[in-house]
Amino acid sequence: MARQALQTRQSAAAPLLSIGQVLAKLNPEFPDLSPSKLRFLEESRLITPARTESGYRKFSGSDLERLRFVLTMQRDHYLPLKVIKGYLDDLDAGRQPNLPGAVAQQPSMLSSERKLSRTELVREAGANAMLLDDAIAASLILPADHFGEDVLAVLRSLVELQRSGIEPRHLRGFRAAAERELGLIESALMPVARKKDASSRARAAEMAREIAGQLEIVRSSLIRSALSRLDS
Repeated sequence: MARQALQTRQSAAAPLLSIGQVLAKLNPEFPDLSPSKLRFLEESRLITPARTESGYRKFSGSDLERLRFVLTMQRDHYLPLKVIKGYLDDLDAGRQPNLPGAVAQQPSMLSSERKLSRTELVREAGANAMLLDDAIAASLILPADHFGEDVLAVLRSLVELQRSGIEPRHLRGFRAAAERELGLIESALMPVARKKDASSRARAAEMAREIAGQLEIVRSSLIRSALSRLDS
């Protein structure tokens, strides 16, 4: 299914898109996407848009799908670009790899993230309004008019944790821990962040995701190690 999602779904006669048209289509889903980010992804060999005789980039429908996939995996799963590129390279070579760190149901490059109202979020998570309010009060979920799939996953997890007697108020420290990790990432990025050019900003954003992914590996290892002590 993942491979099918990466295949071209437009005919050869379909018009190619300029950078501005690509941004217009993707910015509603990915507001941080910019021309410099697109160029950075091209330099990282994740996309290979066509070039006109004058050197302007032109993007096909399959380029657009590929971009949406890359950006979704970055945003929703915090995967480094080199991991995403390795996965795409394997697909391009005809292999059927598993994507490290991603959910089993990998997102289609044609689909966009759903936006759920408060009522829809509570219903699909199998939660109740009080649990959502408690999660917001504990800063585990940010208040909003509409919520994405990531918030739905969090609320579903909170439903399961509640069944084990773990309430949102018990998890207040998670937000503080996340802020501390953010401080570490910002400190590490300071040399790059000082540079104001667009390429450096794009590189800093990618480095932030790389560091966040490594911190997640360390955190998961510590939890597994603690669980092994419980079993012994």
